[in-house]
Amino acid sequence: MFILTLSPDSTSTMSRFNCTVPVDEYLADSNVLFYLSDAVTQLLEHKEEYTQFGVIRYFAEYFSSVKNSNHILFREYNYIRATPHNRASFIRVFWRCYRQIGKSGEEGSLWTDRRAIDVMYLLSMLEYRSLLQLLCPDFPAEMVQSAARIVLMDDAIDCLMSFSDFLYAFQLQFYYQEFLDSVLMIYQDLLSGKSPNTVIVPTSTSIEQLPSVAAEDIDREEQQQDGVEPSTLAQCIDALCDRFKRSHPPRSCMREALEQTDKVSYYSFLMSLAKHEAINQTVGVLPSKAELLIDPEMDQELDKLIAQISVSPGSNSSGSAVGGLKEVQRKASPRRNIHHRRKMEVESDGSTEETDSSEN
Repeated sequence: MFILTLSPDSTSTMSRFNCTVPVDEYLADSNVLFYLSDAVTQLLEHKEEYTQFGVIRYFAEYFSSVKNSNHILFREYNYIRATPHNRASFIRVFWRCYRQIGKSGEEGSLWTDRRAIDVMYLLSMLEYRSLLQLLCPDFPAEMVQSAARIVLMDDAIDCLMSFSDFLYAFQLQFYYQEFLDSVLMIYQDLLSGKSPNTVIVPTSTSIEQLPSVAAEDIDREEQQQDGVEPSTLAQCIDALCDRFKRSHPPRSCMREALEQTDKVSYYSFLMSLAKHEAINQTVGVLPSKAELLIDPEMDQELDKLIAQISVSPGSNSSGSAVGGLKEVQRKASPRRNIHHRRKMEVESDGSTEETDSSEN
């Protein structure tokens, strides 16, 4: 029997050895039943492929990949957002897969003009969306747009963003989406003069419809006003935390962010939270900004790949590159849907000759 404590929010208050925690509460907080249901569903959908390895081995690999945060690769959006652990895992995978984008910009390149280097490694919202969709094909544009608005605030939405700025804003927006949508509703009510006591926490069906419409409304309203009173917003947020049943940022962080100005806008508030190190520590998957581009394990894998390419003669170099990439992919995702795995291997094997011809 696998006993997992996956939710970052529950690890401090719950232990599998703590007999005082009711069974139902433990199962609900750890999301074990959700993962067990998904494991069975995956097994039934690909029974002929999985059962040849043995059912016991299949379940062992499935829960091992969940524990190691590799289970969300190439899964549908509804799955990666279903639990706090899935969201945190996706944030971590996004960082590790594309860390080199930020690192290349910081360490320099063949360009001698530093300004050219900075521009070269800044990406647009559409480019970040493309990167996210390589990991999750149906990742919605609205989520990427919301994260971009935190970084850009009053600037045009098509401006370029650094990897680190976007990453921390994306972490805040993606991990705390439902709570931030509720804060947005409160903020809009305060701007319009309505009583915040009438605010209703949005349901799961209404959340998906909020970002695009709400963002347009708030931009129009903020052109007329500088924001709201921080103390009033703080009281409303504190009341929201009392009744909110999902994850939300630490209250101390939100109070600290609201104490920094006489007037606060929604996106300036979110930008302060995205930069707050305590928020990053609460989610628990990204390092501090000073260490964001440091990843010795991944650097070692890349060094091995580069070494394979450099020692391989002539046309065989591309074949070695493909083989090295396959090895990195296997290590990054020990348990992946077999139809995805086989599809990628077939495509990689078929692309060897094309790569060779392009080099010649």
